[in-house]
Amino acid sequence: MAKKSIDSAVLERLFEKIKSHRKGDPKTSYSAKLFAKGRGKITQKLGEEAVETIIAALEGSSKEVAAESADMLYHLLALWVETGVKPGDVWSELARREGVSGLDEKKSRSKN
Repeated sequence: MAKKSIDSAVLERLFEKIKSHRKGDPKTSYSAKLFAKGRGKITQKLGEEAVETIIAALEGSSKEVAAESADMLYHLLALWVETGVKPGDVWSELARREGVSGLDEKKSRSKN
């Protein structure tokens, strides 16, 4: 396995923390509360955070974009936990696409 950068290690630690809180007490854990509400709520929150990130990009500062991106990544990681996707699955897919033209990669998906 490739050496992890500090950034991917942070994401993997957060993933594990979210995963460990999944069955926690919804009264004391935001993650547990989110999972208790189900996949629909997780996807709704991810969508909301994506929109807030877009708004920050259009109207805000880079600091606001970073803050909203962190919120969006948290909810994306929660969705990964909910759907059984592991960070390594995503890193492998990104590595597979590395060096491939975005247009070629998109074209290959439309054939499947």
